[in-house]
Amino acid sequence: MTAGGHTLTAFDQDLNELRGLIVEMGSFAEAAIEEAMRCLVQRDAAAARELVAGDQQLDDLEAEAERRVVELIALRAPMADDLRDVVASLKIAGVVERIGDYAKNIARRVRRLPKRATLEPLSLLPEMAKIAQEMVHNSLIAFAERDPELARAVCARDDALDDFYEVILRTLVTYMMENPQNIGPSTTLLFVAKNLERIGDHATNIAETAHYAATGDQLADQPQ
Repeated sequence: MTAGGHTLTAFDQDLNELRGLIVEMGSFAEAAIEEAMRCLVQRDAAAARELVAGDQQLDDLEAEAERRVVELIALRAPMADDLRDVVASLKIAGVVERIGDYAKNIARRVRRLPKRATLEPLSLLPEMAKIAQEMVHNSLIAFAERDPELARAVCARDDALDDFYEVILRTLVTYMMENPQNIGPSTTLLFVAKNLERIGDHATNIAETAHYAATGDQLADQPQ
């Protein structure tokens, strides 16, 4: 670091590579969400099984991120702002891995849906998934680009996702009351909606961590 700007050092390069690895994890998790929802809508059980099996790749990326964090701390001994970035990377890697687990859980539910029956509430879930996926994407961009404003925007959007979940919950309850045969499929869809809501919560956690890494301030303490 210099008084006039940022000088590229070995540490800076290592940290940039670590950020790139986190973004790669995020891209993998985003794609998993999209594919899990496609499998759900199209009842593609075979592709859903492949998605579940492929989750190991995300686990491997998390392990690599952890290895690089340990190496950075051991070899570079970062201080202050630099250490905050490294610790944030470690925390975000774990959260992204959990997002991948939620996508995997959605894929596992595909086989529980009837293959040909029309499930009207299912039409609501792709839009909810789109919001959750965008939150994940933007939270990771906020981290990679050290953009606190984008981090705040992600957190603000979590309320919309929660509202979407409440609408789906009410719709599914009504659907179950109309016909007892709808209870099984509706329970499966409710599980999916809850997983999407949790993905949004994790995206918010990433955004809060990104904000702290960029500014040193906890987002929860900022004026709304």
